[in-house]
Amino acid sequence: MQQRWPGHLWIVRHGESAGNVARDAATSAGLPRIDIDIRDVDVPLSPLGERQSDALGRWFADLPIARQPQVVLVSPYLRARETAARVHAEGGTPVAPAQFSVDERLREKEFGVLDLLTRMGIETEFPDQARFRTLLGKFYHRPPGGESWCDVILRLRSLLDTLFLHHEGQRVLIVAHQVVVLCLRYLLENMDEAQILAVDRAGDVANCSVTEYAPDASGLRLLRYNHTIPLQREGEPVTAAPDSAVAAR
Repeated sequence: MQQRWPGHLWIVRHGESAGNVARDAATSAGLPRIDIDIRDVDVPLSPLGERQSDALGRWFADLPIARQPQVVLVSPYLRARETAARVHAEGGTPVAPAQFSVDERLREKEFGVLDLLTRMGIETEFPDQARFRTLLGKFYHRPPGGESWCDVILRLRSLLDTLFLHHEGQRVLIVAHQVVVLCLRYLLENMDEAQILAVDRAGDVANCSVTEYAPDASGLRLLRYNHTIPLQREGEPVTAAPDSAVAAR
């Protein structure tokens, strides 16, 4: 059976969030816990994240309308929805927020008991989990109440089935989170654990960076990864802090 590929695929990490800022502050101060008092799902963009999202929207707006995203799939987390909405507001896609396909399978990796802890906090409060993670590696380690990368990959396999079934030939924009970007690369490029962890070690996925695919005879071909020119051309800082639970990523 012939595979049904989208006509074009962009995968974007959300703009810098208030959680990214709080995480950096806690790490710099040597604190065990990140000081933010709202659910991860409700963490908004930071002011810089808003500007990054606007710059990304203008980059998409420079594409001819016939090449702009015509389908938007987005994580239910506020920072991802705000990023996509600002791309639309800047003319980067004709798809309005009311037409976004909000899909919980694109949500952030769940950190369970390690949520809101810095690396130091995890080593202090959950030394057994720190040892397990070192032993198993981030690909397989599942903190209590949380997810491993494999768990994220499992839900994303289902998401790709939906993408291929319902969006054949369409130009699709996905706005989600760092681990989601990496795990989608793992799936789309048929990587193994060592390959995707090598990509991860090479550097974090930048906020509002673009990972882009186009179809060819063998499937979807990677055109660019972690592309930050949309921000650099407008002089916006490129940020790549992990989300709130840094050591669990």
